[in-house]
Amino acid sequence: MARQRILIVEDDRAIRQGLVDAPEFAGYDVVEAADGESGLLAATSGHLDLVLLDVLLPGRDGFSLLEELRARGREVPVIMLTARGEESDRVRGLRSGADDYVVKPFSADELLARVDAVLRRAPRRVQASRRFELEGRTVDLSLRCITFADGREVVLSERECDLLAYLMRHEGRCIPRQELLSAVWGLNPQGIRTRTVDMHIARLREHLGEAGFIRTIRSKGYLFVKDASADA
Repeated sequence: MARQRILIVEDDRAIRQGLVDAPEFAGYDVVEAADGESGLLAATSGHLDLVLLDVLLPGRDGFSLLEELRARGREVPVIMLTARGEESDRVRGLRSGADDYVVKPFSADELLARVDAVLRRAPRRVQASRRFELEGRTVDLSLRCITFADGREVVLSERECDLLAYLMRHEGRCIPRQELLSAVWGLNPQGIRTRTVDMHIARLREHLGEAGFIRTIRSKGYLFVKDASADA
């Protein structure tokens, strides 16, 4: 049986090492990140079973990272770690999509107990997958597939699924290519000349059956609409 994989995002090296040691000793595979941007990249680059996420991080704080993960449709369980125990912080984290909230200092036993509890709940959340009906099509972001009324299925790549999830999350808003490069690919768009966004959009349109859900707004970006028959 494959070992479960945990990402730890913590900027303090000594604290991070302590956070790494406990799950590794308990039998988990561990990935590390020391700031918000590298944490976001690690969280969107491969399979993870859980994220331990510090709130105070350089570059991008934990709240922002969590909100971006959820905006991209990433349902990986997240436990927030913070030295601040204010109720407003806990409420913000939970409302942003955190599964649990641990206030420093805490023992290794407490942390592992929280990890175990969240991972036990995770399969139930995955089963309640994110499904959308689009004019005779069922889009399941958890399974990364589009099912048509005639039973035909199209499987999306992970990047295509992330892109579609982001567009659907921001339905009705024109999203610039630069924002998609940053939010979906995790790239700094400044100075980058690439057609990768356009190519992925073209493939998504093909997968969706050219129904007009994703529209190009000239010189601005892309707009997602659930009612493909509506006027642009």
